[in-house]
Amino acid sequence: MDALLGYRPLPGIADEMIDPQGKVRPVWQHLLGYLGRQDEQSIADRFATADRYLSDAGVFYRAYGGPGTSERDWPLSHIPVMIADAEWAKISEGLVQRAELLEHIVADIYGDCRLVRDGLLPPPLVAANPEFLRPVVGLQPSGGHHLHFCSFEIGRGPDGNWWVLADRTQAPSGAGFALENRVATARAFSDLYAEMHVHRLASFFGTFRDTLLNKRQSREERVAVLSPGSANETYFEHAYLARYLGFMLLEGEDLVVVNGKVMVSTVSGLKPVGVLWRRVDASFTDPLELDQNSYIGTPGLVQAVRSGSVMMVNGLGSGILETRALLAFLPRICREVLGEDLKLPSIATWWCGQDAERSHVAAHLDRMVIGPAYSRLPFFDDKGQSVLGASLRDRAKESIAGWLRTEGAKLAGQEAVTLSTTPVWNDGKLAPRPMSLRVFAARTLDGWKIMPGGFARISSGEDAAAIAMQAGGNAADVWIVSEKPVEKTTLLPPDSSFTRNMPGSLPSRAADNLYWLGRYIERAEGTIRILRAWHARYAEAADARTPLLGDVTDYLESLDIEIDPAIPNSLITNIESALYSASRIRDRFSPDGWLALADLAKTAREFNRKVKPGDDATRASTILLRKLAGFAGLVHENMYRFTGWRFLTIGRMLERGLHMTRLLGHMAGEDAPDGTYDMLLEIGDSVMTHRRRYNVATARVTVTDLLALDPLNPRSIFYQLNEIKTEVEHLPNAYVDGQMSPLYREALRLHSTIALMTADTMTPEVYKELEREMEQLSDVLAQTYLN
Repeated sequence: MDALLGYRPLPGIADEMIDPQGKVRPVWQHLLGYLGRQDEQSIADRFATADRYLSDAGVFYRAYGGPGTSERDWPLSHIPVMIADAEWAKISEGLVQRAELLEHIVADIYGDCRLVRDGLLPPPLVAANPEFLRPVVGLQPSGGHHLHFCSFEIGRGPDGNWWVLADRTQAPSGAGFALENRVATARAFSDLYAEMHVHRLASFFGTFRDTLLNKRQSREERVAVLSPGSANETYFEHAYLARYLGFMLLEGEDLVVVNGKVMVSTVSGLKPVGVLWRRVDASFTDPLELDQNSYIGTPGLVQAVRSGSVMMVNGLGSGILETRALLAFLPRICREVLGEDLKLPSIATWWCGQDAERSHVAAHLDRMVIGPAYSRLPFFDDKGQSVLGASLRDRAKESIAGWLRTEGAKLAGQEAVTLSTTPVWNDGKLAPRPMSLRVFAARTLDGWKIMPGGFARISSGEDAAAIAMQAGGNAADVWIVSEKPVEKTTLLPPDSSFTRNMPGSLPSRAADNLYWLGRYIERAEGTIRILRAWHARYAEAADARTPLLGDVTDYLESLDIEIDPAIPNSLITNIESALYSASRIRDRFSPDGWLALADLAKTAREFNRKVKPGDDATRASTILLRKLAGFAGLVHENMYRFTGWRFLTIGRMLERGLHMTRLLGHMAGEDAPDGTYDMLLEIGDSVMTHRRRYNVATARVTVTDLLALDPLNPRSIFYQLNEIKTEVEHLPNAYVDGQMSPLYREALRLHSTIALMTADTMTPEVYKELEREMEQLSDVLAQTYLN
């Protein structure tokens, strides 16, 4: 492929693939030769394999802006960034040193504060910093360390050396995405990946997992990932890491502090939490002592950390280390604290709260970026808050100089970075694009360990400001290549012996979402079945005012279900509600189930806009029912039969029972219009069963017997109550001290009531009372397990 040979680095900019002499770096030669042997279709097929994997796995990031937020496909740049093992060893050495330095700094800021006292750190950068949390001053973290998991944004400058652009210590993101980048890229280049000695990532995560498990004070304590929730832009990663490492995924509302200890509310009661991997900004974690406006925190969490009963990853208040202006003081602090120079220097930074530094910045505006001193973002991530001096006219420069004089303490100047470029695939050939690397460090029992890779953020064009994902940037895998074979590690035990661990306790919030997922899905199915029967008859009569269709319309309207549009908005609302419930339990939901549900929602929205009444709506309803059946089949066949599945099943059975109870109560009267009983059988998917079981035409008693009282009909009311009783019997604490729980007693009473009924005794009043008691059963379940 001649197009590969035409690759040219941008002039005056370091390139990852081409060295300063214009030669291909040795670590890239294997990949370049491999690509040169492929034709364009072969490469396109390989890239499609990676994209298909990411789509099937449900990998997304949440984009902000416009009318709202949206989930977007993960923007993979398919060509990995290649770095030689020897060069990576030097980078790792510098990052380990940096992690140790940051630990010293944050411990001092919240401890003796000698750095400020000795003049190594200006007091305003601490006292006026919004990330300085006074309630945690003097707090000694459990385990003795503030930092456990960090990331660093690094870039290669024009001189070929690596520089740290930003430190991430608050709640570093991206490690889970790095794993998915690796899987996707390895699938695209499976034969190449097998040939090259690329360091694996599993050992990094396995060691960190074992470290956190070791930090528990007892085996009964849980390790959990603390997430802000499904609206967060990196929520997929939170759920992915929780699944991958076997940790619980929790939100602030899942936790309660009791006697200074953090407990998670589960359907089995309160259970202790020993380690929290925090993915929530520290100020939001505790509305009692930190931000009182936080709705995602847990009151008393700071006190629990203060008492040493829980280890926080990372420590509360560690976000102060991300302050942009702090980079200006790290070289001197490193020499004073560690007795050595920074092995991996920071991007040149000047805090403008000092006269000499402010004058320097003002005198060199052409090569400066001016921005907020307390910002925690690199200049290309801060969405226009920074000013590039070289882009200003003379009058504007005078204005900037005045700005520096009056607001200097709030500003920092940084040398404008020209990032190195890396190859991307663009229009059938390789092209250079600016990039930075996000590298991760984890504290282990043996000290800091650097992930052998990470992920690259790559600009969508030649402008480094487009690196950020929200600005359209892409992400690429990073291959650390050794000259020798590398260990192929996994998270599986090293030998064939194993212990069958019982699944962890189910948080009440997760149970609540599973329960309502079941209800919303079944509610949607019931609505679709009624609509299909209505439109099938409307297609024959072309008159919505017939007694039967009018009666069904009245019934639908009593449930706030409209006939127009043909696929009504209320149905879309139910499906969207099911999707939302599923989105809040992504760590407990299979990718296949999620994709099936998302596809159902997409199809329903399309039908809502264009389907017409009659035959068109009948066909559309059949398609939706098939998709619902596919989703239900995935759940039934693949979901582990444990507590979560039981709540999902109870939700489905209860909603199906309510659907049939209401339907029969409204339509199965003595004065039902002609065709009502046949329509009921069709809605209840029981036409063939009725023909086999009763040698008579449809009548009220036969339809009632089959749809209300038959214990073998999976659509009957009795069948649902029988299933509910069975599942409730297996829930935690169904028996307490030999006594039935209130929920089990109510389920058993309701089951017994209908078991004694006959078709003749099922009157509209009985159906109404049955509906009320089913709703009461739902209330008792919520009071017992979900509140």
